[in-house]
Parts: sequence; C-alpha cells; structure tokens
Amino acid sequence: MNELILTAYILIWPIISAAILLVLIVALVRDLRHASKSDSEMI
Repeated sequence: MNELILTAYILIWPIISAAILLVLIVALVRDLRHASKSDSEMI
C-alpha cells in the first residue's frame, strides 16, 4: 500500500504541471485574440 501511495504521488506531478501549462497557454491565446481585435500590441 505504501508503494502505491508513493507511486501515485510521483505520477500526479506531471498531470498538475500539464494542467497549469494548459491554463497559461489558454490565457495567452485569449489575450492575443483580444489584443488583435482591439488593435493593441502584446509586448
């Protein structure tokens, strides 16, 4: 049981990292679209 918990703990970090990366990419794409619609620049 201890090995199962440790394995799950180690394997959950890539999933959390991928979810955070996905949130950041979605926010960036949304900001880029908004900037192009309002004729402003992203720096």
